[in-house]
Amino acid sequence: MLKNNSVAKKSVAALSLALLLSGPAAASVDWFVGGGVGYQNDSIKGDSYKKDSEDATYQLRGGAIVNDNHRFTGTYGYAENKFDGTKLEQHMFLVSYDYLYPVNQDIYVFGGATMGLSDSKLYGNSSTDFVWGGQVGAGYRFTEQVSVELAYRYLDQDYNERGVKLEDTQQVGLYLDYRF
Repeated sequence: MLKNNSVAKKSVAALSLALLLSGPAAASVDWFVGGGVGYQNDSIKGDSYKKDSEDATYQLRGGAIVNDNHRFTGTYGYAENKFDGTKLEQHMFLVSYDYLYPVNQDIYVFGGATMGLSDSKLYGNSSTDFVWGGQVGAGYRFTEQVSVELAYRYLDQDYNERGVKLEDTQQVGLYLDYRF
């Protein structure tokens, strides 16, 4: 069941349209692809308990960097967390905007916003829900094409099935990107 269906669709469509329209009008567009691994912590509340689920997350991503300061990213993420004899499995489909601020020629910091959908299965219940949040991090350019980033992301989740609520997800990740 897709909650906040029209809000999620309109938000994802608006960010996607901004990505598509910004490329041709911008003076400089670089495309990139990459991937990463990280740590994910999910805050779960039930009728009479509060638990955290934690494990690894794996992500593939790609997008465009416009005028060296504006980055639009599409990300697919997967996490399978086991705790207390149960399992939380998530597939995330996210779009993000980041402002990249150069510290020097090779080092940059960034911050931005993320939104998308999370397909979560928890305690045998499955739901596709709207997620939104933000991220901050720092990156290092090895070459003009290859960079590595360390980032923190917070996502508010709308999962609420049969007395179990997935409130938020926090991720720390290490990413390797190739710019072309």
